[in-house]
Amino acid sequence: MSDAIESTAIRRAVASDAAEIQRMVVELAVYEREAPERVLLTEADLLRDAFGSRPACEILIAERDDGRTVGFTLFCPNYSTWEGRPGIHIEELYVRDEARGTGVGRRLMAEVAAIAAERGCPRVDLNVLNWNPAKQFYGRIGLYELDQWEHYRLEGAALAALAGEAGRKR
Repeated sequence: MSDAIESTAIRRAVASDAAEIQRMVVELAVYEREAPERVLLTEADLLRDAFGSRPACEILIAERDDGRTVGFTLFCPNYSTWEGRPGIHIEELYVRDEARGTGVGRRLMAEVAAIAAERGCPRVDLNVLNWNPAKQFYGRIGLYELDQWEHYRLEGAALAALAGEAGRKR
């Protein structure tokens, strides 16, 4: 086992990690070829949604012995009507350049898998950009592409327009 792996701990994020998590999300946006200003997430959003009274997501941190954060994963529950069980959806998995290839990503994924197993979740899902070299990493640890499924999104003006069709009073 390499020194980098041995000197990296995986732990649950706490509220005091919010600023560092937000910084890593901006780094991830740049890695994903997006402008950093596209990230609207704030520290306050994380405090509310990950550490508030009704958490919408959970976050794990990869941290070196010297206190340096080298990665994180953010995940939330999903539900399979076919399985009749909740699962886990990984929204983000990010490992900083300095720690890529050292096993940090695998350890973050292993911890999510252990959480899924403890909770009786039959599966873990995530989305990957089609050009991302991490696809090879995911394949090596057993994830596979669902090539018969396509990812769709509703947002912005189209979301507002469709919501308006519901006829609800606001």
